[in-house]
Amino acid sequence: MKIGWFTSAGGEGSLGLFESTLDAINTGKINGSIDFVFINKDYGENKNSDKFMEIVKHNKIPLITLSSKKFKESNKKNWNELRSNFDHEIINMLDNYIVDIAVQAGYMLIAPLLCKHFKTINIHPALPGETVGTWKKAIWDVIEQRIYETGAMVHISTEKVDEGPVLSFGRYSLRDEKFRPEWEKIEGLSIKEIKYQYGEDLYLFNLIRQKGLVFERKLLTETLEKISNNQISLKITNPVDLSDSLL
Repeated sequence: MKIGWFTSAGGEGSLGLFESTLDAINTGKINGSIDFVFINKDYGENKNSDKFMEIVKHNKIPLITLSSKKFKESNKKNWNELRSNFDHEIINMLDNYIVDIAVQAGYMLIAPLLCKHFKTINIHPALPGETVGTWKKAIWDVIEQRIYETGAMVHISTEKVDEGPVLSFGRYSLRDEKFRPEWEKIEGLSIKEIKYQYGEDLYLFNLIRQKGLVFERKLLTETLEKISNNQISLKITNPVDLSDSLL
């Protein structure tokens, strides 16, 4: 299975997903290869993306970059007007690459043409029917609603953000010994009060983030393994619950 990889390479989440997938390929768990990596930044724009690029090059994987920031600045238009043009540029740059599946892992752009050109999947840090949006929003929703079991899902990318058909998902608990005292600390506080007093320094916020990061890596590699071995179809109509195999 030939894989194309799209990322904004913003931090440890994006890098962890890439490295765990690469490890699963190198150990034979995933029957496939990463045939290119696309990053919507140029070298020198961000230390996290620079580090990511260096790892890609070290692994001798073709790296293609196009800065969405510079593209917007040079065209001087609203991004909504430029989104399709940017996708066209990427598709032209990737014209020589034929892949079976593309993975969006920390790719922070809506890509209406890319998800039509490539059969694309996305990892999202919430269960089906829960938060639509960023991982930060997902964590704040969990805290605000006092959700003690959450999870992540892998879905087909469509023009509707985080709402494409779900291929797989997994659940994990936020009730174990590490979490219990942290929930107690915010007992009786509104989400407005929590954000004002603690912000993202809230220990519970960071505990949820770290558990989610590890879980999402497992979910993505398990899903790619099953796709590569024809155990999950990209035409799936019933999402596969992988919770038990990810514990």
